[in-house]
Amino acid sequence: MINKVKLMMFITYITHIVKRIHSIVLTVAMMIMLSSSLFPAAAYSHPSRNQDVLGAIAEMQKANYFTFVMLINMAPPDLFQGNFTFLMPNDRALSTAILPNSDVVNFLLCHSIPSTLLFEHLQHFPTGSFIPSSKPDLMLRVTNHGRRQFFLNNSRLISPNICTTGSSIRCHGIDGVLLPATSTMTGDHSGPPHVTIAPPPPYITPVGKALPPAAPSEPAPPVTSSNDPTPTPPPVTDSYEINNAQRWSFVSSMRERIIFGLMSFLVSMYVI
Repeated sequence: MINKVKLMMFITYITHIVKRIHSIVLTVAMMIMLSSSLFPAAAYSHPSRNQDVLGAIAEMQKANYFTFVMLINMAPPDLFQGNFTFLMPNDRALSTAILPNSDVVNFLLCHSIPSTLLFEHLQHFPTGSFIPSSKPDLMLRVTNHGRRQFFLNNSRLISPNICTTGSSIRCHGIDGVLLPATSTMTGDHSGPPHVTIAPPPPYITPVGKALPPAAPSEPAPPVTSSNDPTPTPPPVTDSYEINNAQRWSFVSSMRERIIFGLMSFLVSMYVI
């Protein structure tokens, strides 16, 4: 009789455990479905990078350009889909740069050329010529004094031909952050000379007889900053207000909360 009672109690206990397990399985399934429905775009908004970019990143890391690699990883994967040449400031130069998170894309566009150029190609550009960057309103002025004294705007090219594996990506190391061509050149290196192009002399029409001297005219008013003909560069605008890194940080935090809630539920069920 006692054995039958124990058997009945054991069967009742097993039945209770099975029901609990069934309830837990259903809860986990619902949590997974809820997580997938809350973040459907997150699973598909991060396309993989092409093999040339991945190969270039590996070569950059091998050459110790880790900070520039971090900036590339922060940018959208579809930003660089064509042919590009990266101009990479070294880690020492980037450590002094002030760069907001929302300005990473703009920074990378300023430090890339929409074409694959080895240093052997760059050497053919004479001093005073300009190379367009990936940012439409930024031109890179060339100062070419040979392999060891090749400048783009204010920065000297110090490590040529770092990225050569892929067919669509090239990269070179430079010793500073690129500034507009008209900016004052600063840094601890000897920068290229500032060249000012003088206006052409006025054309003088030959005459047969000497003309009488003209009456003295009033002096021209001085040129002020308001009528200065020198164009000012347009303000830099942010290309992306929220990048994929921020979105993934939010998704990760939400999923951690869901997992924590699930674990708390399991503990409470086990205690009961």
